[in-house]
Amino acid sequence: MIAACSVAGSDSGGGAGIQADLKTFTALGVFGLTVVTAVTAQNTREVRGTWMLPPDAVRAQMEAVADDFFIGAWKTGMLGNAPIIRTVAEALPEGAALVIDPVMVSTSGHRLLAEDAVADLVGLLIPRAAVVTPNIPEAEVLAGMRVRTVEDMADAGRRILDLGARAVVVKGGHLAGGAATDLLVDREGEMRLSGERYPYPVHGSGCCFSAALAACLARGMPVEEGFRAARKFIDTAIREAAGGPGPVRAVNPGGTIFHRS
Repeated sequence: MIAACSVAGSDSGGGAGIQADLKTFTALGVFGLTVVTAVTAQNTREVRGTWMLPPDAVRAQMEAVADDFFIGAWKTGMLGNAPIIRTVAEALPEGAALVIDPVMVSTSGHRLLAEDAVADLVGLLIPRAAVVTPNIPEAEVLAGMRVRTVEDMADAGRRILDLGARAVVVKGGHLAGGAATDLLVDREGEMRLSGERYPYPVHGSGCCFSAALAACLARGMPVEEGFRAARKFIDTAIREAAGGPGPVRAVNPGGTIFHRS
């Protein structure tokens, strides 16, 4: 049995966080495990409240699943604060394939990572990452620069790579233009994948993309192949989403919709 584990916050609306990750894992044929870091009261339009779990509760969940399952990949989403980041770094098995979605701010503008926790994310987890998947605002924070073009995305990706990650995917959905371009940067160079930019916002696309990439790594794909597969997956999920701020739909290769708005 191939398993992947999401270490992230719970989304009561089901469109992001561990709920979106589980749907994505299922759609891609991977058994999903979860470590809940926070409980949120939210829907597709707003976050109304956030309650962080104690670090000991996070550690206990990680140890419980690690003791009973072969976990092909771990994926982090909302970690919230420095104590939880330190706990995750301590409890994460050595050599584990790790995808970091550096969740900092929700789509509706609610801060999901304390400002004083960024240094711990950079110092403790990013050097252990197989892939880091920032969007443009997150890449700007991690790279310490403005990102306004695809060339800027490449520069930011290389700066984040220098923090110790083995690969970085900078997601270009926040840039203007007719096409949406995502960029993979690793020690061998870079690869750009572009697709249609859909004329409506969606909720949970970043979670679904990073979860899809984690599922691909859990199944043994190299990062470049996993990037292509995850990019194709999220493009379909966004295309099938309802207009407005509705959530993406996790769709399996046969076309079954696992999540509707």
